[in-house]
Amino acid sequence: MKKPVLVIMAAGMGSRYGGLKQIDPIDKEGHIIVDFSIYDAKKAGFEKVIFIIKKEHEEDFKEAVGNRVSGHVEVSYVFQEMDSLPESYEVPEGRVKPWGTAHAVLSCIDEIEGPFAVINADDYYGREAFELIYNYLAEHEDDGKYRYAMVGYQLENTVTDHGHVSRGICDMNADGELIAIHERTRIEKRGERIAFTEDDGATWTEIPENTVVSMNMWGFTYSILKEIRDGFPVFLDAGLARNPKKCEYFLPEVVSRLVQEGRATVAVLKSSDKWYGVTYKEDKPVVENAVQRMKEEGLYPKHLWEEK
Repeated sequence: MKKPVLVIMAAGMGSRYGGLKQIDPIDKEGHIIVDFSIYDAKKAGFEKVIFIIKKEHEEDFKEAVGNRVSGHVEVSYVFQEMDSLPESYEVPEGRVKPWGTAHAVLSCIDEIEGPFAVINADDYYGREAFELIYNYLAEHEDDGKYRYAMVGYQLENTVTDHGHVSRGICDMNADGELIAIHERTRIEKRGERIAFTEDDGATWTEIPENTVVSMNMWGFTYSILKEIRDGFPVFLDAGLARNPKKCEYFLPEVVSRLVQEGRATVAVLKSSDKWYGVTYKEDKPVVENAVQRMKEEGLYPKHLWEEK
């Protein structure tokens, strides 16, 4: 069985931050969030990292991130390109939006031979999450079904004090396997409670704090890449007819389809760690303070990548 590798979706970093050179460190030593993810992943057992980036960001990305970690883990780069489409399909005129997270992961098909985990570049997941996903991938293989996994977080550990967030609310069966994910695009704290709205705030529905949510940390066997590839033309036929400039091929939708068809199971591995991310500029001091506290507690060294 091949050792699991880590795939990091980073193709959107430049656009979100106004260019890779504008990525803000979250500590005095110059680390960014993805440094901590790679550090935790290596501690958990991952030895190879694949970055999904835009081709035009390659040199800047290597300078900002890749070169710093390449002495500690094996690093590869793949490119999510707009024109990477099945034969006979073309990019619609005027389209600038990427094709979505499933298309991003498909970019790795020639770099991956076995199990792999997928994360976002700008989310802090915590040490426990990488240990959970690595151990699952190292111990499980496809049998009569595809055996996938995801790390679930308690909702209260993933919200911000500074605005609303989007989260995938998870339904699970008695065996702790994923049944469905419900995307809620506006969840926020309302006093001591957490609630979501689907009508611009006219009405609110409370969500229990311990509700399990997805933060896009997935564990897959190689089979998902073939499923994404084979399903891409079907998606394009429907999406291009409906919304040619903005339709997106999302990873959770591919997974949900396979679960609903009875062809895959998704074990929900629950993490008690707190998720951190800079959704709003006011979140940055919260992340900085959390990182400093974890360093003081000994979870991380002052300089992550200094040679011993």
